[in-house]
Amino acid sequence: MPSEHKAYKGLAMEGIIATWYAKNTGRNLRRFRDAAEAVSARAPKGGKVLEVAPGPGFLALELAQRGYRVTGLDISRSFVRIARESAARAGASIDFQQGDAAHMPFEDASFDFAVCMAAFKNFTDPVGALDEIHRVLKPGGAAAILDLRREAPLGAIEDEVRGMELSRVDAALTRWTFRFMLLKRAYSRVDLEQMANRSRFGSCQIVPGGVGFEMRLRKAGGGLEEPRA
Repeated sequence: MPSEHKAYKGLAMEGIIATWYAKNTGRNLRRFRDAAEAVSARAPKGGKVLEVAPGPGFLALELAQRGYRVTGLDISRSFVRIARESAARAGASIDFQQGDAAHMPFEDASFDFAVCMAAFKNFTDPVGALDEIHRVLKPGGAAAILDLRREAPLGAIEDEVRGMELSRVDAALTRWTFRFMLLKRAYSRVDLEQMANRSRFGSCQIVPGGVGFEMRLRKAGGGLEEPRA
């Protein structure tokens, strides 16, 4: 394996592309608030949360505002810069770092919870990323992978794009990206279950909804059980 193995195989989110992505995804923060609520339902109050591939940092900000101690790790230097600037403007103390999801710069058992939103399908080493998430979680810690599902119906995608409140041109580009790029990289339920089974977690729970899914994972130990859907 090359020494400079990268954990991202989507568009190179640097420079003007990262700025465009941040601008358009920030038009409607509803899905980030919904994701923050989903995390809050499972993460211990005030706990240490790792967001893997936070991008512009919208979810990390939502979690910090709910009292969590948040660290973000992203492969994109542009996203790390954008996220740090956003956190500074909001007065939020969030530790955004640049790094590879499959080779995290964190000690074992560092976090109570980990979340990855809309990026897992782009990882070239998804099982390696799951193994790293497992390693940095405390015993009994949990994780959530939130992403697009391959089985997402086109009608749900249309609703999702409409809810982003984009301009006509950006909506058309986003719709094309969903149909001809993102869905091709998205995983099916069977794919996800097989990857979880091969990882250190050994199993997962898949909760579908809308265009996406939540993959729920838990590290053994700590006397905690995964809540039922």
